[in-house]
Amino acid sequence: MTIQEIQEQIVKEFSYSENWMDRYNHLIEMGKNCPVIEEKYKTKSFLISGCQSRVWLHAALNDGKIVFTADSDAVITKGIVNLLIRVFNKQQPDDIINADISFIDDIGLKEHLSPTRSNGLMSMIKQMKLYALAFKTKAQTKGE
Repeated sequence: MTIQEIQEQIVKEFSYSENWMDRYNHLIEMGKNCPVIEEKYKTKSFLISGCQSRVWLHAALNDGKIVFTADSDAVITKGIVNLLIRVFNKQQPDDIINADISFIDDIGLKEHLSPTRSNGLMSMIKQMKLYALAFKTKAQTKGE
């Protein structure tokens, strides 16, 4: 699936929820399915700065596509990072770099988060795009 198709699927899922308490519960449930980061990556260098909670994010390039794993010490935050992983996981670096993440506004996520969580959300997106840029740059220097 493309990033756009995944976003459309998420918007549809969230449209079934009648209120934000249901949507928060959906995020919490999503966090339970987060691809968990290996313990060896739960270090300061993999922490995302700007998040209210601690969020670790790891990325690896596998057959030209980025595979993300993460964890957080807060259930909502873990759901949010998993939502982003769902959109970006197993996508090519260029697709991640150029992605328009419109689903966040479409589902009203940013406006229903506290300012610190909203900043954390943006930091997560920024870090994922930075990983993609790093993998792209590394591939270009190798002449791939």
